[in-house]
Amino acid sequence: MAADTEAHVDVVVVGAGPSGSSAAMAALKGGASVAIIDKATFPRAKLCGGLITGRCAQHLRDVFGTQIETDLFETRSRFAFFMDGECLADVKDAPAAHLTMRWDFDAHLYHKVIAAGAQDFTGSRVESLELSANRITLSGGQSISFSCLVGADGVRSQVAQALFGQSFDPSKIGFALEIESVGQRPGTDTPIRVDFAAASWGYGWSFPKRQGTTIGVGGLQTENPDMKLRLSEYLNLLDVSSDAKIKGHFLPFGGFRNRPGRDNLLLVGDAAGFVDPITGEGIGYAIQSGALAGRAAAKAVAAKAPETAFSEYLIATRPIRTAILCARLLRPIIFARGSKRFFASAFRSSRSLKRDYMNLLDGRTEYPQILTHTAIRLPRAMLLYLWRKLSKNEAQPHDRQVG
Repeated sequence: MAADTEAHVDVVVVGAGPSGSSAAMAALKGGASVAIIDKATFPRAKLCGGLITGRCAQHLRDVFGTQIETDLFETRSRFAFFMDGECLADVKDAPAAHLTMRWDFDAHLYHKVIAAGAQDFTGSRVESLELSANRITLSGGQSISFSCLVGADGVRSQVAQALFGQSFDPSKIGFALEIESVGQRPGTDTPIRVDFAAASWGYGWSFPKRQGTTIGVGGLQTENPDMKLRLSEYLNLLDVSSDAKIKGHFLPFGGFRNRPGRDNLLLVGDAAGFVDPITGEGIGYAIQSGALAGRAAAKAVAAKAPETAFSEYLIATRPIRTAILCARLLRPIIFARGSKRFFASAFRSSRSLKRDYMNLLDGRTEYPQILTHTAIRLPRAMLLYLWRKLSKNEAQPHDRQVG
């Protein structure tokens, strides 16, 4: 396209990661013309553990028709949960979870979207956003007008910044560091490992894959002024010696936008803050919210009322926003300094708590149900914890006073 010409499409999607590809695919299925923009070309590197939960796998099937196949995913059904180096649970018959490399995974989704008919503007930076004029200009000079715009451009979203003045709230943002340890060759029975509190108000992960092991730590940035030290401590805990390149990235760790857009402008995935504030998992919400945005945009365009897209999208994403809010209410029980030991004791001893956690990852339960269960169980669990602690203290010998 010549630099001095302007094209028009029904839906422009900024960002070609999972949320952007999902939005583009859903809009195309809804009959809209779509342009997808990304500063990178694909495949491209991306910090992420690459864990595809059962919930996320269902979204992949619904939106892209992607099945869990061995060339892209490695499936495991064993999880190990730790806190402060102590094993809380080793679940050997967990619902299946699927591990992938984001280099391959994101490229797979992007190529599906291009094959479905999206106009490809990857490798182009957004030079300017004229939201009032429904126009976007790229670094090469191309100008594209749109009826609806989907911001799928991650935690540092230019679209979110143009809408709200900043892309994220620094007081609520998370931060993560990660390495790919090619020297860590996992066995067939190596578990997916999660370490609660490996970072303050966060966790560590060790995800076994064919090429090696993805290892990282993440948590609230305000609680972790030296995340490199946290990563070093975690690598020492795992007895991993690695000179692998360390990747860092902001993580919208529960600081979601309750109104992710306006009129014909929609935010999805990380740009909307749609990340689980307990597990840090964001791919499932990215694909789900992207599809909801693409459908809402296509429907509004078809009705010749693009300004109605956000009201449709806001209603559609209410379950996502409610789930994240419930998870934020639960998060202090797991991560707050005063309740960590209580959570560790409860998770270790409670089969129902472990079952709820695994069912959540598999998509068989949601955070509102877990919050209700927790409210019912919490008083009894707290009393039992205090009784055990008191009994343990009473059983220990006391120092005798010497008169």
